[in-house]
Amino acid sequence: MTRLGGHMALGTRLRRACALGVAIGTVLGLGTQAHAAEQAAEREPTGPPQPNIVTALAYSAVRPTVMPPHTNDWGCEPSPEHPNPVLLSNGTLVNSYADWAGLSGKLADAGYCVFSANLGGAEGSPIQTVAPVAETATQLAEFGDRVLAATGAEQLDVVGHSQGGMNPRYWIKYLGGEAKIDRLIGLSPSNYGTDLFGLLTLVQRVPPLRDLVGVPFPAFNDQEEHSEFLADLNSGGDTVAGVDYTVIQTKYDEVVTPYSNAFLDPAPNVDNILLQDVCPADKTDHLGITYDPIAARLVLNALDPADATPPRCRFVPPVVS
Repeated sequence: MTRLGGHMALGTRLRRACALGVAIGTVLGLGTQAHAAEQAAEREPTGPPQPNIVTALAYSAVRPTVMPPHTNDWGCEPSPEHPNPVLLSNGTLVNSYADWAGLSGKLADAGYCVFSANLGGAEGSPIQTVAPVAETATQLAEFGDRVLAATGAEQLDVVGHSQGGMNPRYWIKYLGGEAKIDRLIGLSPSNYGTDLFGLLTLVQRVPPLRDLVGVPFPAFNDQEEHSEFLADLNSGGDTVAGVDYTVIQTKYDEVVTPYSNAFLDPAPNVDNILLQDVCPADKTDHLGITYDPIAARLVLNALDPADATPPRCRFVPPVVS
């Protein structure tokens, strides 16, 4: 073979090698893009963190389906340090983002797989958790099963606000939650309902008014302190062995009234905490408690007692906690 022919053959081999390299790179690139797309599909759209309930409500009013930051990553694998995923359960009227756009990121930063959902309301509505409490609790249980299946965890922990701190107890009592929930942490939970400074109790005594409230918002009537629902839920004891319960309440609660209705009966597996006993300067109320930094520290302590840190006492205003 001549020198020129050798150069031509070498050039042909180089061109073929380059073409093969491009083809392999394209395939690998497509594979990487496909994997990235698959990962993106496993994570639902989330919004930015918020400093308080006011800004969170404003944001979610026009984006009612967005989820709290760092939630619902269906590819999240619980760590050995935090083997239980955390399920956030929101309160009456508000959607998931409005309630949890502050705490969700703190939980994720602490190493937890965090999940949340809009339940007990019309799909796409900013108003959630207004259906009969048993119905919302059933939806929560179904969502919890999905979380357990996705993460491979044996149990999960629930952090709930208001009704969201009470309705998991229906899951525990009637829907098999006793074996699936390790810890239930309630922020101003309506465990024994509310009289709403006597107003909701008065409404129950006037059937037309009771029906006027109950048709669009059945959860309101279910949470009146003398309701049949709560009488049934709390009959035979308000806790079960095997689940650890923590209640974090503020004496400035303007929704669960009297504020002591949040607390569970004393038991070895119950920790009832009044925020003002921890920090008298904390003035947070029912609306602001999920954004309260002191309450957030207490939640983290309840989730991981072995690594508990005393919260730093500071002034916390109501609503815009």
